[in-house]
Amino acid sequence: MVGREWAEWTRARVGRGGPRLDLLSARFDRHVYAPHAHEEFTVGVTVGGCEVIDYRGGHVLSAPGDIVVLAPGEMHTGGPARATDGYAYRALYAAPALLTDGVRGGVPHFRDAVIDDPELAAALRRTHTELSACPDPLETESRLPWLLTALARRHSTSRPVDDRVPDAARVAHAVRDRLADELTDPPSLAELAAAHDLSRYQLLRAFRTTMGVPPYAWLAQHRVHRARALLDAGLRPAEAAGVVGFADQAHLTRWFRRVLGVTPAAYRNSVQDDGR
Repeated sequence: MVGREWAEWTRARVGRGGPRLDLLSARFDRHVYAPHAHEEFTVGVTVGGCEVIDYRGGHVLSAPGDIVVLAPGEMHTGGPARATDGYAYRALYAAPALLTDGVRGGVPHFRDAVIDDPELAAALRRTHTELSACPDPLETESRLPWLLTALARRHSTSRPVDDRVPDAARVAHAVRDRLADELTDPPSLAELAAAHDLSRYQLLRAFRTTMGVPPYAWLAQHRVHRARALLDAGLRPAEAAGVVGFADQAHLTRWFRRVLGVTPAAYRNSVQDDGR
């Protein structure tokens, strides 16, 4: 585990024009944080080694696969559990409002700083990795509030709210149509939820239940199909990416391969080779 220390920050936006959200990936061999606090919730997943955290007058130990939740304003430190070992983690810094949509009673309270929930930890780690590579605002807003609400509903003292949405299919189809109409600059989920007098969590629930995927994934697939038609018409992948609203060619390539199994360049070459 001992090796080069590093830390990388990525800044994402939670929806178009929405609040910022910072993502940190780090590995430390001997570094120990000075006592400090954050204005946001710190939600992290330990991915290597063991970290010891001074928190609420005691010491907590986080091992690989553990979720760590530190409340806003709470002083804490962090460092390697053993002097001979290092530790690595992925963390995000979330405004309290991102955890309140699906629960009653305001800001959630977590009795335990270290949480054992392998399924949620894996989802948080995967989402952190993918958003750090491409912090798309709609993808950030579709994925992280959903996971953070799940965290609050499963592990805080807050009670879940009723998330059923009357006429969910109608709402989902209206959201789908607006996303298709505004594919290069999609509205935030907060905007869409307000238009239907719903919370963001309720909107996500209605869309996922009806469409089978969250809004960002539906929009990405719609963009891929639009890009495919542009490639058929002779556009280069970089040109098609911009026309349909992907951040860049790499973003298009990631989704094109997921949906169609090949890169945009390989697809374009194949359709040109057979004379279409």
